[in-house]
This record gives sequence, C-alpha cells and structure tokens, in this order.
Amino acid sequence: MTPILVFLVDDHMVLREGLKTLIAAQADMTVIGEASDGEDAWEQIAETRPNVVIMDISMPGGNGIKATERIKQTYPEVKVLVLSIHDDTSYLRQMLTVGASGYILKHTAADALIRAIRIVAAGGVYLEPSLAEHVVSRYVQRPSAASDLLGAELSEREREVVQGVVQGYSNKDIANQLSLSVKTVETYRARALEKLGLTSRSALVRYALERGWLETN
Repeated sequence: MTPILVFLVDDHMVLREGLKTLIAAQADMTVIGEASDGEDAWEQIAETRPNVVIMDISMPGGNGIKATERIKQTYPEVKVLVLSIHDDTSYLRQMLTVGASGYILKHTAADALIRAIRIVAAGGVYLEPSLAEHVVSRYVQRPSAASDLLGAELSEREREVVQGVVQGYSNKDIANQLSLSVKTVETYRARALEKLGLTSRSALVRYALERGWLETN
C-alpha cells in the first residue's frame, strides 16, 4: 500500500508535533515535511511533492490563502486541506476559491481529521460539517438560488443527496441519514451530477461556490 504523503504547514510547533504523532499512527499515511510559514512551505513542497498539504490560514511570513493559491497554480495535483481556528464561511469560501480541497477546524476530533485527509487524498472534498450545515441552511432559504443551483429537473431525493455531498458527508453517511442503501445513494449522486453537467464532488462544491452558495452576508 502506497502511503499518503502529508506535509504540515502551521506556525505552532506543538500542534505540528501532535499532528505528526497522530498521522504516524496511521498505517496509510506518513509526514514527509513541515514548515512554519507559507514561504518555507513553498520551497519544501517544490522538492517533496506531497499528496496532501495540511495548511493553516493565519501565519507570519505569508498567509495560508496566498500559499495555497501558489501551490495549486504550480502543482495542481497536490491537495490542500485547511486546518484552521476560523469558523467563518468567508475563509471557507476564499480557500475553496484558490483551490483547497477541504476545510476543517482545529478543535475537530482526531478521527474526523484523519478521515478528511483520506477523502482529500482520494480526490474528494471535505467541508467542516458545522460550516457546511450553516451554508446549506442559508442557501435553502433562498428558493430562487436553490432552483438555479440544483436544477428544477432534480428529484427530491437527488437534491437531498447533493446537499449531503456538498456538506462533506460520505455516501455511507448519506445513506444512513436517508435510510437508503449506499448503492442507491451512489445512483442518485451520479444522476444529479449528470443533470448538472458535472463530473466530481469537487466540481459540485465549486459550482455551488460560483453561484453564491458560500457567500457571506
């Protein structure tokens, strides 16, 4: 099994040490480098080429937004998972705009972080559930926008599955929430993406972003 190569970017050494210990305990992951600011991270990532970069937002010597944009422009295959204290959808929107594949809060449980790393490494998108739920609740209250995003041709079940996907839930989680089989959820998801003319989870999130779903008041 080829391990997921993880690079840590955070200005707090104690946090980086804790992350290294957590990731080292996973059979399918390894930390290949770390940096305390965006500039140092850029120089090392150019050499190490990790699969996933765990990125803080607020750091001296260049913030995480600029660092993520630079990384994604040059190495689009490198996935960026934001690990932040900011529970603000404006930061979520900015990081997705520059190419991040996930956003998770620092107080989140360790098992959720590990799951997020795996989802992002596999090409998926992970959004902090508390932020995603806030975004979805605001969005659902705007019927005209909902019609624009989801498309009038989507069935009720397809819309429910799409909402779960954008909130960062796995097919299994969505299946449990809707009392469906995983295979049925996969079918609804595939049909919805086809109707919207999209091909992936990340494309769906960005589609929502472009239509103001993640805009703040």
